[in-house]
Amino acid sequence: MNEPKIKVYGYRWVVLAAFMLIAALNQLLWITFAPITGTAAAFYGTTDLVIGLLSMSFMVVYIIIVLPSAWVIDTWGLYAAVGIGAGLTALGALGRGVFASNLTLVFASQIAIALGQPFILGAITKLAARWFPLNERATASGLGTLAIYLGILLGMILTPILTLRYEMRGMLLIYGIAGAVAAAVFLILARERPPTPPCPAGLDERALMFDGLKSMLRQKDFILLMVIFFIGLGMFNGVTTWIEAIVRPRGFTISQAGLTGGLMLIGGILGALVIPMISDKIRRRKPFIILALTGLLPGLAGVTFVRSYWLLLVSGFLLGFFLLSSGPIGFQYGAEITHPAPEGTSNSLLLVMGQLSGIIFIFSMEALKSPSGSMTPSLIGLTGLMVLCIVLALFLKESPISKKVS
Repeated sequence: MNEPKIKVYGYRWVVLAAFMLIAALNQLLWITFAPITGTAAAFYGTTDLVIGLLSMSFMVVYIIIVLPSAWVIDTWGLYAAVGIGAGLTALGALGRGVFASNLTLVFASQIAIALGQPFILGAITKLAARWFPLNERATASGLGTLAIYLGILLGMILTPILTLRYEMRGMLLIYGIAGAVAAAVFLILARERPPTPPCPAGLDERALMFDGLKSMLRQKDFILLMVIFFIGLGMFNGVTTWIEAIVRPRGFTISQAGLTGGLMLIGGILGALVIPMISDKIRRRKPFIILALTGLLPGLAGVTFVRSYWLLLVSGFLLGFFLLSSGPIGFQYGAEITHPAPEGTSNSLLLVMGQLSGIIFIFSMEALKSPSGSMTPSLIGLTGLMVLCIVLALFLKESPISKKVS
């Protein structure tokens, strides 16, 4: 008997675009206060640390509710889970805008946005599996992850501009309206699944979440991947948080540090577009994970040591290009090697590794500063950990599903 022809629907790009919009807005709302920490502290009459906690709260909340959100993604489905995240994002964004002068209510609104984050970010591979054929899934995951980077980049660039022009209240209200619009777009345009699966029979079937979770934690390759994500995402969170403090002792200005951080994200955006597409084209994951981990080392060394501004910019770009391109490939690899465990569970476990390590690395880098204020010792330590990641990646097995033709 002939196998039925697999149909792929063009509407998958509409669903992905709607997802990317709410994911980008959620991340923009997360990073809002980072580029205006001093201004926000003065506006609310508090300290830089309290303003920093507005962003740090996202990492803490993610760790607390990652498993419940993964259960919702895998049990209730893509539309319901991301819809919950979108609703919480819109509610929190509007709350910040309406109650912009009250720090307590702004903090409560920020927590609502943070609660929505894992329902959105944890669904990237679920969307790829629901709507995209096997040979497009890393590309779809890459574009979903790209939205995260774009949201952070836009937040870094737009927030100071909007704050100067419209002051704190106006900026937060504009973001509140944007968050509500993004949520509405997703709820109106997104769909749970296409009329027919985009892959051969059996490859869209998934186990129950807790059965899948037990299966994942017994797989050596997935445990190695979790360690790699723990170190890699932790390093990204640490370096982006402290980029100004990292380069300041070498005489670089705040604006030069900001541009370096921006180029890291631009490099990451390009990497997340290019490398997953090549990975899909040749149906391999492991070589690109190794390539990304190896390729970021020159960039990390440059951010650690160089004193030339143009070399610092090049280093930031290279670091972002390779480090952030590894994310979508890693997410897709994790979903493929743990099949039939649920995609939302594997995705969420990998993300929570980065949230946990982000908290640890951020505080550790501050605590391990030299007497002169240099973070070079911490960065040398991070370089050693990245070499360890490369060694661990060499022991990964290639994805079995990525070799199949859809």
